Amino acid sequence: MIEEELPAWSLPADAVERIRAGWPDRVTREWAWGDATGAGVRVCILDSGVEPGHPRVGEVHGAVVIEVEDKEVTVTDDEEGDLCGHGTACAGIVRSLAPECELWSARVLGAGYTGSGDVLLAGLRWAVEQGFDVVNMSLSTTKRKFAATLHELADQAYFKRTTIVASAHNMPVESYPWRFASVISVASHEDEDPFTFYANPEPPVEFFARGVDVEVAWLGGESVVSTGNSFATPHLTGICALIRSKHPELTPFELKSVLYLTASNVAEER
Repeated sequence: MIEEELPAWSLPADAVERIRAGWPDRVTREWAWGDATGAGVRVCILDSGVEPGHPRVGEVHGAVVIEVEDKEVTVTDDEEGDLCGHGTACAGIVRSLAPECELWSARVLGAGYTGSGDVLLAGLRWAVEQGFDVVNMSLSTTKRKFAATLHELADQAYFKRTTIVASAHNMPVESYPWRFASVISVASHEDEDPFTFYANPEPPVEFFARGVDVEVAWLGGESVVSTGNSFATPHLTGICALIRSKHPELTPFELKSVLYLTASNVAEER
């Protein structure tokens, strides 16, 4: 009998590792994030920057600006902060749900929500390299030429245990990276409870979170009421931060499973 070598990536019989799940018989919200504050979890807001000292955001642990010129990527300290309010709004929502998480800002959008696909790619690559626990992406690109690289970066994040929470486009168009299975994709619902979120039985959008008439942090230390999938996304990011705070060993795959099992239209226990 000819003994053949195992195919690539295969598991020898003597190398099986016992994985300790530690999951309860029934996954409830209390088990998932009860009494969690987000402590110990690093969250990156990949957006337009965050206004320093905003009362609804609090401390930002670090803030950088990502720029690309002649294919050269530079990462520098952000001395200006938010240029249009969008990133501050997202950071404030995350802070409201996970008050003790460690917030970081990576600015890839300029004034007037301007940005480029190259800068978006560079910003996401930087965030993945930093090993953040959760990355909030309330932005996307409709340009297919960036899709393959975005997909590759999303997969890298997935296997490095970084969870990307990505906003669906506000218009019925195809954009990225929210359409990738390796990220958690979010659109809006109209309920006012920030902890109400729904699993979607008909993806590609996987979850619906609060995103209609939301009071959000804005420039100048102010607040405004706004609507959009951009603001639904950080609600899920905040909940992810709570779950990772209580269960830091969870992989993105497991985290998404916990979200599904605790969704308001799935969970037996509220």
